[in-house]
Amino acid sequence: MHMRTPILAAVAGAALLAPALPAGAAPGQVPQEQRGPAVTAAALLAELTGCAQVSKGRYRTDAGKRATVPVCGRKGAVFWKANLDVDCDGQVTARCNRRSDPWFQAGTAFPQSDGRPLNSEKLPYVVVPSPGRLWRYADSGVRGGSVAAVMYEGRLRYAVVGDTGPADLIGEASYATARALGIDPDPVKGGASSGVTYLVFTGSRVTPIESRAAAQALGEESARRFLRGG
Repeated sequence: MHMRTPILAAVAGAALLAPALPAGAAPGQVPQEQRGPAVTAAALLAELTGCAQVSKGRYRTDAGKRATVPVCGRKGAVFWKANLDVDCDGQVTARCNRRSDPWFQAGTAFPQSDGRPLNSEKLPYVVVPSPGRLWRYADSGVRGGSVAAVMYEGRLRYAVVGDTGPADLIGEASYATARALGIDPDPVKGGASSGVTYLVFTGSRVTPIESRAAAQALGEESARRFLRGG
C-alpha cells in the first residue's frame, strides 16, 4: 500500500444492482424479474449530506497537503469524500508489479481465503487508514472484507476493504476499482484528484474476501438497507 506525493495523480459508479435477497436465498439465487429498480449513486449520495464526524480529526489526501477530509458516520455506515490514489499492491500481475509501480508491495493487509495477498488488478478493494490517533476503523465496525460502495461521476461500484495505508492519509483503492469507475488505473500517473465518495457498510463482511460476486450481492443488499434507514 502507498499514497502518492502531491505531484502524482491521486481519487475514486453503477454495476447492475439487485435488492436484498429473500430469506434463505443465497447470492445469485434471486431471479432477475424479482429484482427492483437499481440503486444509483445519486440515491446514495443524497443521503450523505452533512457530516457526523467519527474521526478525531481530518486526513490528508497526499503527503504535504492540508488535512481536509473527515470520516463521517451514518446509521449502518461510515463515509468519506476524497481522491483516489491507485493501490497496485498484492499479487504480482502483468499490470501490478515493481516495474509498473515503484511503490509496489507484494502484500495486502487482508489476505485471500487461501492466504495469498489480494489481486489489485482483478479485485475491487478500498484502502482504509491504519489505526491511529485520528480514527480506528474497527471501532466503527469496519474490518477486512467489509463491503463498500465507491462512487465517482455518477458511477457506483462495490468493493471490499482490502488494505490499510498510512494512519494520516486517506483516499486510495485498487487498480480494479479505478478501472471499474472509469478512472485511469495507472499506479504512477493515474487516479483521480477529487470527487470520489467511499461508503463502507459497517458490520458487513464479504466471504470469501476475494469473491467479486459475493461483494456485489452483499453490496446491493447493504445499499438497499442503507436507503431504507438501516
